[in-house]
Amino acid sequence: MSLDNRPDSLQQPGVQQVSAQQLRGWLDEVLSGFSKPDDGMGQTSELAILDVREPGQFGEGHLFFATPLPFSTLEYHVTELIPRLSTRIVLVDGNDLIAQKAAEQLARLGYSNLHILQGGVDAWQKAGFNLFKGVNLPSKTFGELLELKRETPHISAEELNRQLQNGDDLVIIDGRPGTEFSKMSIPEASCCPNGELVLRADDLVDSSETTVVINCAGRTRSILGAQTLIDAGFPNPVLALENGTQGWVLAGLSLDRGKQPVLPPCTSDEAIDMRRNHVVELAKSVGVEFLKPEDLENHSRDNDRTLYMLDVRSAEEFEKAAIAGSRHAPGGQLVQATDQWVAVRGARIVLLDSDGLRAPMCAYWLRQLGHEASVMQAEHTVDQLLKEGFKPHPATGSAGAGYPSAKGLTVTLDEVKKRGISNYQILDLRPSADYRTGHIEGAVWSVR
Repeated sequence: MSLDNRPDSLQQPGVQQVSAQQLRGWLDEVLSGFSKPDDGMGQTSELAILDVREPGQFGEGHLFFATPLPFSTLEYHVTELIPRLSTRIVLVDGNDLIAQKAAEQLARLGYSNLHILQGGVDAWQKAGFNLFKGVNLPSKTFGELLELKRETPHISAEELNRQLQNGDDLVIIDGRPGTEFSKMSIPEASCCPNGELVLRADDLVDSSETTVVINCAGRTRSILGAQTLIDAGFPNPVLALENGTQGWVLAGLSLDRGKQPVLPPCTSDEAIDMRRNHVVELAKSVGVEFLKPEDLENHSRDNDRTLYMLDVRSAEEFEKAAIAGSRHAPGGQLVQATDQWVAVRGARIVLLDSDGLRAPMCAYWLRQLGHEASVMQAEHTVDQLLKEGFKPHPATGSAGAGYPSAKGLTVTLDEVKKRGISNYQILDLRPSADYRTGHIEGAVWSVR
């Protein structure tokens, strides 16, 4: 059934159809610069394009700047991805009514500026615009362009293995999160996620003559990790491993599995101070702004602009203490997969850290990816802000209040058994990959 013939019962008041050509115009507008003020008609250049199909469908072909948010998990993630209720949102599907259903749910949560791409992805393609396969395309494309423009030095798996066998002076740093590292890693590699490199990489080398090789699972994070150290003024020779662990396996070499990641200690305070000066100037060179607490307070009060407060420290640091309203977004992953945290093009992004080093380095990359990324001044770390009792003003137009309470709706399997209920079915609503990894005995995978 096409949207043009949808039954009246599925039409949602206030939801407008938008053509592929009109959406392309909106995209051109928002990509031409950062956000403009409200024009009095409720329209700014902020724009969120949500592809509400399931992951497999998204991966087979989608709009380049679309954020994947399957209808099956819509309410679970949308308030983090789109925190402002009046944000202009365009929903994309396969012209199969899923976008309409998603619009109904979003309207119930209070979102008020909803649009649906007329004809879905097929209409986009028929209008002469491209669809792209894969995930995290903006970040991955940026990595490829970065390597081409900056001529990021690299090394093949075969050559790296030869140097290892020869006992050459080199260190391998795996720039992925610890969860990925423990699944598979190159022998002799140490785990230090890309977002932590400028703070911790010094602890992994004994000499400025030691060659440092950065690897990931494929290409992008190897390139970005290597270029991070180079741009941050790291004195050592730095190389990106071609095709990461995948290239290692394709070369017929074996990987370690189950190795536990150990995060290196922080660099000395003296080294941090020295590198901070360089990284701050680097960030300023691409337009990164350095904010005072009152600037962040003013941003948090602005109901006409979307604000993301993203804490780029490690998970352990974030869990110990965090600013109210902030969200944990490890720096390396934020650059690699920005659409997992930020769905609104033209939004403000303020990055938080505890050292004045990791946030500017991350903002340096986000700014080049086309995001209005800012950071707090070095003296206004998370720890200092908390010590001063800083609390951002809760914007009145924020999402989240529309969630129904789950109180009284949860039950344990033990309670089911105690009640003598024997005829029941467990439905596993997680992503299918998680279900395949492991699930409750007898559970059936499904999406709503």
